[in-house]
Amino acid sequence: MTTTQNATRTAPRSAAARDHGGPDILCEDLVRIYSTEGVEIQALQGLNLRVEPGDVVALVGASGSGKSTLLNILSGLDRPTGGRATVAGVNLGSMSRAQRVHYQRHTVGFVWQQTSRNLMPFLTAAENVALPLLISNAREKRERVGELLELLGVSDVSGRRPAEMSGGQQQRVAIATAVANNPAVLLADEPTGELDDAMSAVVLDAMREASEQLGVTVLIVTHDPTIADHVRRTVQIRDGRTSTEVLRHTEVDEHGVEHLVAQEYTVIDRAGRMQLPSGYVTELGLRDRVRLELEPDHVGVWPDAERNRPVEPEPHHQDAQSDPTPPGEPSANPAPTDRVEEKPAPRHTGSGGATAMGHRPPAEDDPDAAFRRPEVDR
Repeated sequence: MTTTQNATRTAPRSAAARDHGGPDILCEDLVRIYSTEGVEIQALQGLNLRVEPGDVVALVGASGSGKSTLLNILSGLDRPTGGRATVAGVNLGSMSRAQRVHYQRHTVGFVWQQTSRNLMPFLTAAENVALPLLISNAREKRERVGELLELLGVSDVSGRRPAEMSGGQQQRVAIATAVANNPAVLLADEPTGELDDAMSAVVLDAMREASEQLGVTVLIVTHDPTIADHVRRTVQIRDGRTSTEVLRHTEVDEHGVEHLVAQEYTVIDRAGRMQLPSGYVTELGLRDRVRLELEPDHVGVWPDAERNRPVEPEPHHQDAQSDPTPPGEPSANPAPTDRVEEKPAPRHTGSGGATAMGHRPPAEDDPDAAFRRPEVDR
């Protein structure tokens, strides 16, 4: 989108209306458990999330972190197992079938990752945008369609079918279709997953401008961290819980130059639990348990020095030798002592001993004495 194009556009006359107070998205201790062949999988483990009206938030996480499960609940396609989730004042856990249909038509809009899934292939861009207006019997359909296509920068393809448009044009037409009925919340599941970097930036800017002009709250679920550069707030989800947040704002320095400032926060749930950023954990070698210290204005976190301290060998005597004798048995290597004990004299019997035969007994300190011929005393 260029500056000239932005200047020529006019905001649509109708915008998202809200008859509720508080945030547009509120999740408190949200739990979702799936059972497959007797095995339970806990996709969400007490997730907490709060998104204010008109905000643009990116929910970032790896595969299996719980992003898609959360999006299915917020769109009304699934129900939570526990906790509470409300969107635009609607309690998602207690809707009837009729209320769910009305919710999906008027309260939330949805943009899928697959561009072909968002639009009817046999309808033109203008006809796709007009379709939800026809279903809801909205008035002034033609004017509304023209305003939305102009706002999203795709008025030049209003008469084309999806196969005749680029992927970025299809996604912008899909955004116009999703916000046609003035929903309070726009949910997007990997909206740039099939686009290159340049076209992704165009689509994200279109969603942000739609939020500003229409007052719609936008939640983008993605695994691509580069999307964070196009939104004010990024929420990291890990292991079924929100772990960290990054808030961005601009500051002007003393020279009048604007700078984008990003500050990272961790999220504390209602039970006082929080997740430290994985980079911090790796850098400091935090594991098992950490040491905490309360300061006047902050809490210090350190690695567990006691557990990580190497074990030193116990001191031992320089002349001491290893004693393999089992406990309770006389020691094979008795400790040296200053007292000299006399050895008892050898006892000999009269049955062939050297003394009995009148021969000299072998010396105890001569190991070969027993093998020498005895000397006869003369």
